[in-house]
Parts: sequence; structure tokens; C-alpha cells
Amino acid sequence: MVEAGTGEVKQEDVGELANRFLKACAARKVLAATAESCTGGLIIAAMTDIPGSSSMVDRGFVTYSNEAKIDMLGVKAETLEAHGAVSAETAGEMAAGALARSRASIALAVTGIAGPDGGSAEKPVGLVWFGVAVEGRPVHVERRVFANRGRDFIRRETVRTAVSLALEALGNQETGAP
Repeated sequence: MVEAGTGEVKQEDVGELANRFLKACAARKVLAATAESCTGGLIIAAMTDIPGSSSMVDRGFVTYSNEAKIDMLGVKAETLEAHGAVSAETAGEMAAGALARSRASIALAVTGIAGPDGGSAEKPVGLVWFGVAVEGRPVHVERRVFANRGRDFIRRETVRTAVSLALEALGNQETGAP
């Protein structure tokens, strides 16, 4: 839900989405993991804000630096050199790495440019790549460019979108309760 006149996403909406996602995880008896760069842990925080989330959340990797992406997730240095941290290739490797380095059956990854600096013509402020890895399936990677309405807005929209994509990956199944 967007608050009238502001273009701001209400935090409750992120919480509601996270709750629906955790219910879907519970229904499928799967654990979730995250690999976050531009959101700095906001996705895992949205999940762990929900009481009972420890039954559905395995871990969250905050990999802001390239070194962290390499060390914690196994992103290849060659990928980062060839495509950059903000790329489809990196998002895919982050998601796959989080899945491989956790007990989770679904992993969400985000890497992007939240601003206010760091953008370019090819990679503007607001560009975010999402990766969703589900056990037994190819990694799904998606690109979004959010309006440059400030760092907080871009990061909140990134969290909302990541959780929505993860919910879609689980087929929107949300029976059961966290």
C-alpha cells in the first residue's frame, strides 16, 4: 500500500508481506535465508520482527562489500570484476551461495544502488537486482529500477519486492501460522 500523496510504502505492508511469506514457508516446512547488500539486513529484520519466525528463518547474510560476497557467499571474483556487484550475475550467485551455505530451501538476494551517490548511466540510483534460489530449481533473477525518491524509499521498495518475489516463488501458499 502506498500512503496517499507521498509515494512511500508503509512499513506495515512489508510486515504483512513478510508474515505471508513466513506462513508459506511454514506450510511447505521450509527455511528461508537472505543475502543482502543494499538493504543491509532489512529483509531478514522484517522476517525476524515476526514472533515465531525462528521456525522458518535460518539465517541472513549481510554482504555489503565485494569481499563479503566472495567470503560468505562464494560469489566469484571474476563475476564481480566482469559484471560488477550490481548485476544479474552477482545477484544469482548471491542467491545460490546463500542457499548452499545454509539449511534453507529458499534464499533471497538483493544487490543494488540505493543512492544518493554511486549511480551511472548504465547503473542508475534505484537499480536493484534480485535473486531467488529455491532448492531443486534454477535461480530466478529479476531487475527493477525504482524511482529515485531517496535512499530509504529505494531500500523499502527493495525489501517489499524481494519478499513479494519470494512469496511468488513459493506459489503464494500461505496456510499455517508462524
